[in-house]
Amino acid sequence: MLRNYLKIAFRTLWKNKIHTGINVVGLAVAFASATLLFLTSWFEWSYDRFHADADRIYRVYLQDASGEATSIMPYPLSPVLQTEMTDAEAVTRMMWPQTEFVGDKHVAKQIRFADQDVFKTFTFPLVKGDPNTALKELSSIVITEDMARDLFGDENPIGKSIRTDGLNMGQAFIVTGVMANIPTNSSFRFDALVRPESRMDYQPNKAEWGNRNHEVYVKLKPGRAGAPVDALTAEKRLQSLTRKYWQAEIAEAKKRGEKPDVRGEYISLRLQPLTDIRFDTKGVMGAGISKTYVYALALIGLFILLIAGINYVNLSLARSITRAREVGVRKSLGAQPGQLFGQFWAESLVICLVALAAGLGLTVGLRPTFNQVFGTRLSLDLLTNPFTLLAIGLTFLLITLLTGGYPALLMARFEAVTVLKGKVKAPRSGGLRSVLIVAQFALASLLITCTLLISQQLRYLRERPLGFTQEQVISLPLRNRDNLSGTDAIQKLRNRLRNNPDVVSISGTATNLGSGLDGNTSRSMSGWTHNNREVETDWLRVDFDYLKTLGMKLEAGRDFNPAFGTDTANAVIITQSLAKQLGEKNPVGVVIQPDTADKKYQIVGVIPDFNLFSLHQKAKPITLHLDNRSGLSYALIRTTPQGMVRTMDALKGLWKEMAPSASFQASFVNENTERWYEREERFATIFQIAAGLTILLSCMGLFAVALLTIERRTKEIGVRKVLGASVGSIVALLSKDFLKLVLIAIVIASPLAWYGMNQWLQDFAYKIDIEWWVFALAGLLAVGIAFLTVSFQSVKAALMNPVKSLRSE
Repeated sequence: MLRNYLKIAFRTLWKNKIHTGINVVGLAVAFASATLLFLTSWFEWSYDRFHADADRIYRVYLQDASGEATSIMPYPLSPVLQTEMTDAEAVTRMMWPQTEFVGDKHVAKQIRFADQDVFKTFTFPLVKGDPNTALKELSSIVITEDMARDLFGDENPIGKSIRTDGLNMGQAFIVTGVMANIPTNSSFRFDALVRPESRMDYQPNKAEWGNRNHEVYVKLKPGRAGAPVDALTAEKRLQSLTRKYWQAEIAEAKKRGEKPDVRGEYISLRLQPLTDIRFDTKGVMGAGISKTYVYALALIGLFILLIAGINYVNLSLARSITRAREVGVRKSLGAQPGQLFGQFWAESLVICLVALAAGLGLTVGLRPTFNQVFGTRLSLDLLTNPFTLLAIGLTFLLITLLTGGYPALLMARFEAVTVLKGKVKAPRSGGLRSVLIVAQFALASLLITCTLLISQQLRYLRERPLGFTQEQVISLPLRNRDNLSGTDAIQKLRNRLRNNPDVVSISGTATNLGSGLDGNTSRSMSGWTHNNREVETDWLRVDFDYLKTLGMKLEAGRDFNPAFGTDTANAVIITQSLAKQLGEKNPVGVVIQPDTADKKYQIVGVIPDFNLFSLHQKAKPITLHLDNRSGLSYALIRTTPQGMVRTMDALKGLWKEMAPSASFQASFVNENTERWYEREERFATIFQIAAGLTILLSCMGLFAVALLTIERRTKEIGVRKVLGASVGSIVALLSKDFLKLVLIAIVIASPLAWYGMNQWLQDFAYKIDIEWWVFALAGLLAVGIAFLTVSFQSVKAALMNPVKSLRSE
């Protein structure tokens, strides 16, 4: 019986090639797209959940009474938490990775700084070495399997020495452990771990509470019955630490008359779950991705599946009338409703099986391109994971039952006598078909609107002034293995390029502008109290001519000048927002002291605020200084408009002479700042492709339904033409019902699009206003596309010779 069902199903599908092709193509594309999008969404959601005790790991952050928060912490905090936080099982500092050229091969590797408890806090399993003692010594280094292979091949790396530039005071590290390679869904990317004490700035700042440059993570002790200690309870117990070590800041806040937060605290240490860090877009550090992005990926995949399924149901319902006589004949010959249901469902099963096979083939074939375009790391192992295969199988069965079940049930219930008399009607299915068309175009309109608004926001981000001139500026990373410091490298560049007519000015900085090719990021902050006012600022090391190179104008005072010998020791330039924090009407000449144990600095100039980081965050107060205790990591070279390419070529040759073992990773600053928004660019691309797919699938379905509808009204069209109806009136008659459905879809989609995009825009400190014309434009596009789809068949029917359509009457 089953073989007979399948044989008849293949014959029927082959007979109706157009409808079969539309269904197979639509479902195959939907299966492939949805699989890739669902896997990407799941992959993003799985970040940092591979740690054995992820539910007990937290990032420590500092929050004031106004709700401002930061996770950048001072060096002394971690030792204090280790000894005084009773709820902590393990505490470790984690610093941003630093690119170093290591080994005799001068291989560029990302090195992070962490405490000995890092292996007690996180699940980074060691394949060689003891995690309890791997970072016990200050000269210890733990490397990944890939790094071990790159440096030592198949040799055992344990006990071998590795030398780096700028770490461990020039002394070699000893390999004491080899980690398994870091999972791709980890927030921490690195090739090696060393102790923070190996940093050059550690000793001068190890007791400074005002100098902050890293993050701290704690693993809470398990509570009763193995459940972790409640984070809120742990935060309340941390109040004693803030009152002890931030006593002066709390006292100053009270003097200023500030109100405490809802917990009665002026400054508090809080705990952020490790699994929330990936989705932190503005609360603490703001470097994560929005959960809206993850939900949107899953919803887009679901939308595409729904639209393809709706197409199938619509076509099946539309064809149910044309197959009514077939049902009547089969019933008159003794076929039971269950047998008819099995026959029609077998056709659906064949279509879905073919579509699933084609869809999985597309998924495997498109995966590398998908990873490259959208910056994902989907592997074949993830696709062939038993859980993934089970999910695909269950989804397939559900779609087959829903899309094939209802039309099959409807056709199996036709009355034999009625259909054989030619009196069959399907008003109920027509109503359902209208609902499904509305759903299709509502989803398409939703994605069109979202695509337009995302494109608007991205254009706004690219065009909004950052407070400095980013065009015609080259950023050159200065890290090398040739014993060449950043300060010396910049001076050599100045000497060699002094007479180059294409070079306008040269400067340096510790923090890159935008996201450079080296992939490094860093941030140093400082906070103190000035005349009973709480002050917090980015503490940015720069070199002479920084303002000139970036086209910044002074609001007051002067620029750094080599003629003033004290500038390199105690002069600073501040932004206007910091001047406002200080409460000084004329801040030039004012002396500030970032830390009571540190030296004093004199303000020599004031500049407008500028964005040191992306527009996800508001511009923070910034202090520029020349203190050589902090190194310079990047050279900034401004060129003439005509000399950009020539200068880049000259730099490449010059850098090879200056640092022959270092790679050349120079890039233009405007390209770096564009890379700030690569995630949003990928998001926009996904929406554009999804919108295109939904429109294509919706139009395919609408085209097929319109074709079947017009076929049933062929004689009506002939009669109308005989009675004098024009081509335009017939086209309008056939199109208006479909266009009404599209208009209803637009009305439904518009508020949903507004809500979703409004939520997404909350992730940006600087954003566009959502305006009405975007919804109008999206609506016009949807109506226009639907009209073109329907009118193609309508015009063809209206131009048909009425004699042909009326010949059988």
